[in-house]
Amino acid sequence: MKWIVGITILLAVLAGLFFFTRDQVQELVTVTTFQECVAAGNPVMESYPRQCSHEGQHFVEEIGNELEKRDLIRVNTPRPNAEIESPLTITGEARGYWYFEATFPVILTDWDGRIIAEGYASAQDDWMTEAFVPFTATLEFTVDTSVSNRGSLILKKDNPSGLPEHDDALEFPVYFK
Repeated sequence: MKWIVGITILLAVLAGLFFFTRDQVQELVTVTTFQECVAAGNPVMESYPRQCSHEGQHFVEEIGNELEKRDLIRVNTPRPNAEIESPLTITGEARGYWYFEATFPVILTDWDGRIIAEGYASAQDDWMTEAFVPFTATLEFTVDTSVSNRGSLILKKDNPSGLPEHDDALEFPVYFK
């Protein structure tokens, strides 16, 4: 009979330690980014860009400068923060003046900003207009994801003059599979 009481007390102590430790671990979760906020199990607001809150802190998903450039260039695929692999097909539409001779440069960088692929997007229609013109591009790449699987996709306005005041670019984060 004493051993049943002893086992019951031991189980009660272990259950108490389990719940106390679990609560302590939840309090020790450090959240400093949108991705960490989501990983911690917090709800995601369905806005664009998406938003997440954790213990009074507010985090917004990084989408690069997509919103600022939406009247100049729009990317259908891949979207910001998409997981990508080689070969990468890029589609969207850009204003005719984003092109020169029906193309514009496309660059893919790794987490450290090193270029891992570059090529050109090609207009799929008459580019001699101020209207939006569909484009497509394909990049082939290899990347070392042992340090980070994050990179950036950069679509540059073609600038045959070379003058910095005519430079422009859309840049947003991507993740390598």
